[in-house]
Amino acid sequence: MEAKVKVDAGICGFKTVIKASTEDSMNVELKVVSSCDTIKELASRFQEKTPIDAYQELSPQKESIILDISRSVLVQKGCCEACVVPAAVCKAIQVVAGLALPQDVTLKITRQ
Repeated sequence: MEAKVKVDAGICGFKTVIKASTEDSMNVELKVVSSCDTIKELASRFQEKTPIDAYQELSPQKESIILDISRSVLVQKGCCEACVVPAAVCKAIQVVAGLALPQDVTLKITRQ
């Protein structure tokens, strides 16, 4: 099974495509392609940890591997921890493992 997420990160202008795949609905392989150098670094770090156990990612007992790596890299690079790409990776993992249904997520941000 495969899940694909396309991310338009917003004001930075970078686009990312995330592909998650699994053969057993638990161990997930990731492919992350982006024009952002920071996301490329994240993708490389994610690859070092694959396959990723989808059930462990949801565990309240431990922090998500994806979010832990992301926080570390984003802080090191001086980027915003509010980057939406790591959350999109988590959602791709959940969908491909059958732990969530595929549904678009929308953030509409305005200044008032």
